Amino acid sequence: MMLKQTISWGSGALVAFVLLFASIAPANAVKVERVVSPGGIEAWLVRDHSIPITAIEFSFRGGAASDPKDKTGLSSMVSSLLDEGAGDLESQAFQGRLETLSVRMSFSAGQETFRGSFKTLNRNREEAVSLLRMALNEPRFDTEAIERMRRQITAGLKRKSTDPNIVASRVWRRAVFGEHPYGRPADGTLKSIADISAQDLRGLVARRFARDNLIVGVVGDISPADLAPILDRIFGDLPATTQRSSPSIAETTADGETFVVQMDIPQSVVVFGQQGIKRDSPDYYTAYVMNYILGGGGFSSRLYTEVREKRGLAYSVYSYLNPMQRAAIISGGVSTRNDQVAQSIDVIREEWDRMRKTGPTVDEVVDAKTFMNGSFPLRLSSTSSIARMLVAMQYHDLGIDYIDRRDDLIDAVTLTDVQRVARRLLDPKKLTVVVVGKPKNVEPTAEAPEIKS
Repeated sequence: MMLKQTISWGSGALVAFVLLFASIAPANAVKVERVVSPGGIEAWLVRDHSIPITAIEFSFRGGAASDPKDKTGLSSMVSSLLDEGAGDLESQAFQGRLETLSVRMSFSAGQETFRGSFKTLNRNREEAVSLLRMALNEPRFDTEAIERMRRQITAGLKRKSTDPNIVASRVWRRAVFGEHPYGRPADGTLKSIADISAQDLRGLVARRFARDNLIVGVVGDISPADLAPILDRIFGDLPATTQRSSPSIAETTADGETFVVQMDIPQSVVVFGQQGIKRDSPDYYTAYVMNYILGGGGFSSRLYTEVREKRGLAYSVYSYLNPMQRAAIISGGVSTRNDQVAQSIDVIREEWDRMRKTGPTVDEVVDAKTFMNGSFPLRLSSTSSIARMLVAMQYHDLGIDYIDRRDDLIDAVTLTDVQRVARRLLDPKKLTVVVVGKPKNVEPTAEAPEIKS
């Protein structure tokens, strides 16, 4: 998360800015409807008649963390090939139809989900829906397309092997999660990508793409009656049940270690973090407010104030919550000159400890909740962003009325709650740090794990 600014904004100015836009954003106008197709496929729908388009976001549970150990990057490779030919259309013909119809179709693989994104003008919806159905049910995986995408992925992996930000993140995950799938590179290695066959690609589709594994969100100028048969057309021919196997619970290791990876660059990259909090925890929203104050609040966060504004050590510094299904972390990062790395890490640990011992102030909690609630409507500014939110609400079991309830969940957080959760969650002694660069005065406490490119 890189933050840029040309002027310095105080927290009061930021809150006023957000409240201005929140007052004109239709936050409370979002009505979510549950639609069930004749074939039993469920989708959550938000109708928007202002533009004649239909946006569909969907996820299959199970992403890169479910890939076989010797075939890491399999999910990512499948995602790159689904729109490279399907049914009776080879790659160029398929891409040509998408362009002619102005259809946006893309796929991506995260650690825990395989995602699809689709948007079409309503006048082209019938043929566009057929293309999406073909991509999911009849992907071709032609040799030419596979080898072309393999070359692209391989070139990307080689570039990433020299990117200090990616190296730092990979080493941190490897150090913390070890041999668990969370410790593996989601986009694979040169060897694993080279070993993936067309049979592997087809096998993932057969195992993972199933109706019991599916989450769908839809936004646009479409009625429930029109949507229901479309759901069956797209997804109805998929298998009823999945063969996906979920990874085991991840036990975090390397608590409090410092790892250094030497790289000849003038500015070091630092990734830090420790065990966090799960999304279904009763204290999640309290931790969310706490992290906003600590490092998630951009210009108004404590880390930014202490590292950037007071000391000028770095251009940006941040922290965030990452509540995965099999583990949860609170993590962050900073980039700074090699001669300022040690001081930056010291300040971050000090702020971690200060938040743990004393918590935030009353004003910090009030400002954080005001900003978080006021800025939320800005996350619902497009059909696609709303559709993604609908998928996330289902994935995390937040309830169909979550958008209406979210402000209340944030408002319910008290100063006492934040102090209690900070004492329980934060521990600077368990803050695992990875530095990539040539940092001065930073002594590693353990040898950095090797990561395969």
